[in-house]
Amino acid sequence: MNATPQPPTSAAPVRLERDGSVGFIVIDNPPINAGSLGVRQGLIAALGELAGDASLAAGVLIGAGTTFIAGSDLREFSAPLADPQMPAVIAAIEACPKPVVAAIHGAALGGGYEIALACDARVALADAVVGLPEGTFGIIPGAGGTVRLPRLTDAATALDIVSTCRRVKAPEAKALGLIDAAVDELRPGAAAFALSLKGAKRRLRDLPAKPVEAEAFEKAATAALKRGRSRPYAQEQVAALRRAFEAPFDAALAEERAVFQRLRQSDESAALRHLFFAEREAARIDGLEGAKPLPVKSVGIVGAGTMGSGIAAAFLAAGLPVTLVDLKPELLDAARQRVAGFLAKAAKPAALTTSSELGALAPCDLVIEAVFEDMAVKQDLLRRLDGIVRPDAILASNTSYLDLDAIAAATAEPARVVGLHFFAPAHVMKLLEIVRGAKTAPAVLASALKLGRALGKVAVVSGVGDGFIGNRIYNAYRTQCEAMLLAGALPEEIDGAIEALGFAMGPFAVSDLSGLDIAWANRKRKQAETGDHSDVPVLEWLVAGGRLGRKTGAGWYAYEDGRRSPDPAVAGLVVKARAERGVTAASLGRETIQNRAMAAIVNEALLVLEDGIAARPSDIDLVLINGYGFPRHLGGPLWWAKTQDRQRLEQALQALQGLKRRGDLARLD
Repeated sequence: MNATPQPPTSAAPVRLERDGSVGFIVIDNPPINAGSLGVRQGLIAALGELAGDASLAAGVLIGAGTTFIAGSDLREFSAPLADPQMPAVIAAIEACPKPVVAAIHGAALGGGYEIALACDARVALADAVVGLPEGTFGIIPGAGGTVRLPRLTDAATALDIVSTCRRVKAPEAKALGLIDAAVDELRPGAAAFALSLKGAKRRLRDLPAKPVEAEAFEKAATAALKRGRSRPYAQEQVAALRRAFEAPFDAALAEERAVFQRLRQSDESAALRHLFFAEREAARIDGLEGAKPLPVKSVGIVGAGTMGSGIAAAFLAAGLPVTLVDLKPELLDAARQRVAGFLAKAAKPAALTTSSELGALAPCDLVIEAVFEDMAVKQDLLRRLDGIVRPDAILASNTSYLDLDAIAAATAEPARVVGLHFFAPAHVMKLLEIVRGAKTAPAVLASALKLGRALGKVAVVSGVGDGFIGNRIYNAYRTQCEAMLLAGALPEEIDGAIEALGFAMGPFAVSDLSGLDIAWANRKRKQAETGDHSDVPVLEWLVAGGRLGRKTGAGWYAYEDGRRSPDPAVAGLVVKARAERGVTAASLGRETIQNRAMAAIVNEALLVLEDGIAARPSDIDLVLINGYGFPRHLGGPLWWAKTQDRQRLEQALQALQGLKRRGDLARLD
């Protein structure tokens, strides 16, 4: 090896650098070295240069910056792919007469790992990860990933990796055979490995698939289909990995590519790509230019109930120490046990301190109230905290409905107050609604967004308004579903229709899970504020009868051994409500139920936009997907609405019952 490498022969995004008898093909396409058209063209050109240089004995593919190739350029996927496509790059690697080694640091994912699989060997740093997460976008690997991976590890293990979309860390990857060696120094380690091949090629296409037990593969297939809810991509993952050991290599390769192209052009894949870009767009907030986040190294939480414990667990798992306070000391021991259970699988959680004194929160950089959803209670607490915590500390409210500006007004400095609306269970649910008050300081909002990233949440900024983004839309949807009870449907019919769309649960099953008393308390609050008592009375009657949902063994459904079943008593209450309102029931078909439910969601989402509560349609899509079980494959309510026939959607909006305002469908354009 030369002490000083020779200068590159070409410019970014791909260049060939000569270092002794090894040619380093460097991919330099920041930030993630995505396999874009320019990269594909550059790789083929550099491989040709490597092959034609008699002074070079071997090649090494390596990424510039912090990563190998961390995936394809998704921006290309919405149009016909330009040539050369990824299979051409892989063919060029295999056709190169000299051995080529993939040198992996950071991440080799998707098409990036498929390129590595085309190489004659793979070496990686100990903290590198590899994987084939194409299922995230409703597709399967399309450049040989499902055909070559089972030649390194058995097809059952390969199917698990593909269907979970997980990132396999280097130590496990080495144990499974996904990489050949872990090295301490990437460039010299990869060069040494390449030269150790002594000019020999080691193409995976020349190897048979690893043996796999039929029972093991079928077990993996069942798990993959369940995980993917039998969506088309999940079925194709199973079929592709099965072909890897049943079909000839090139036949399996051709079929994989054909399936990839078909799925890439599907509505589902387009919706999932929309969500990917929506998450990145959600972080772009007007008015934060130049705002510097405040340091947050310790967190205080008031309220040791289920929500407060879940929030504590989320911060502890992210490495931030937490002081959990509840004015009822008897709740703290249970909270400690609850948090410990939540963190059972956490790697290195930070330290938890508990106290029954608010004064224990004085040193905290951020204090979150997670107490009862009552304006007077929250205002009193914020007023007291205002005199305890440091002047530069952030105060946050976990309110899910209430006016954040009114809560902030209880403090001397409303600029330091922000809403952090977590969703139960807070240590699991991905969504975090960050509520920007009228006086919330840019630095405080920037801090909240940074914390959301640290917690691994999908953070969406909302304006102040009853229920913010998510609960406001969900309440409109739930109200319409209750109106359909009067019209002629029963809870199980509505839930069945909604779940058939791909929702995790229908609205009545969700209500039973969260507790009917919570829904009723919010409804009473709104009735008191507006004087409007037009709601369907069945919820009120159920609560009055002690039917609060799963926790009492009965709500909209009856429960036995945790399993729900329709309850004739509930059907009787629905009939009673129809009689009181003078409504003659008519049969509602599944499609009618679905149309009305989706129209209610879309209508309120449009009004949320119109009222300035959400900054953009894609923010609403993220909220409903990550917090309310809206089907991911539909891309969110407003993405879905854009794909529907406009006239039919207009008719569905017109059919909504009790609508006070109509959203403007032109906002979809």
